[in-house]
This record gives sequence, structure tokens and C-alpha cells, in this order.
Amino acid sequence: MKTAHILGLAGAALFVAAAPAMAHHSTAMFDQTRTVELEGTVVEFQYTNPHSWLIIEIEEEDGTKTTWGFEAEGPGTLMRQGIGKNTFPAGTEVTVHGNPMKDGRPAAAWIDTVMPDGTVVSPRG
Repeated sequence: MKTAHILGLAGAALFVAAAPAMAHHSTAMFDQTRTVELEGTVVEFQYTNPHSWLIIEIEEEDGTKTTWGFEAEGPGTLMRQGIGKNTFPAGTEVTVHGNPMKDGRPAAAWIDTVMPDGTVVSPRG
């Protein structure tokens, strides 16, 4: 009985320790029922761990400019998809699809990008 109690406590401790990691990788802030399609110019490609960001600037209908960030996995995952740190040079005109933030901020979970030559690049395969 003592062994079962110790194993139960150890299992509970592992679950509690894993909770922050599960929360870190949550996609709860993104509205996965909606997709945005934005045409813009690459400002920066942050090829970093734990998450990479494709930053683009779009021109709104009223002529103002808005900067959007598209979040993806880190470089290890992107490399497996053929995406390198120089895939999105600043100044490149792109069309990006993503699941927008639920709170309306200009950011999204990155789905894919259409390059100027029509090639579709997807960070998740």
C-alpha cells in the first residue's frame, strides 16, 4: 500500500510539473475557427526558439499601415519544412494565412505563406 501511495504522489508531481509546459504550448489565444489572409511586406523573420515569428506590414483600406506577427515553431521544426533563416528576406511581398488572436491584436498562428512566385511555404507541413 505504501508503494502505491508513493507512486500516486510521484504521478501527481509529474502532472503538476508538466502543466506549465502544456500551457506554454497552448494555442488557446488563437481563434482556430477563423482564418485571416493578409497581403503585405516582410519586415522581419525572427528565426528563434522556442517560437519563430514572421512579421509583415500591411496597408489598411484607409492607407494606414499595421504590423502583423505570425507565430510558428522554432528553427528545428521549420528546417524540416525547408524553411531557413533567409527564406523571408525583408522587403518580400507575401500573402500570409493564419488563425487570428481572439482578442483582436494583429497576430496569428501562422498557417502558410504564398511567395511572390506562387510557391506555398508552410511552417507545419
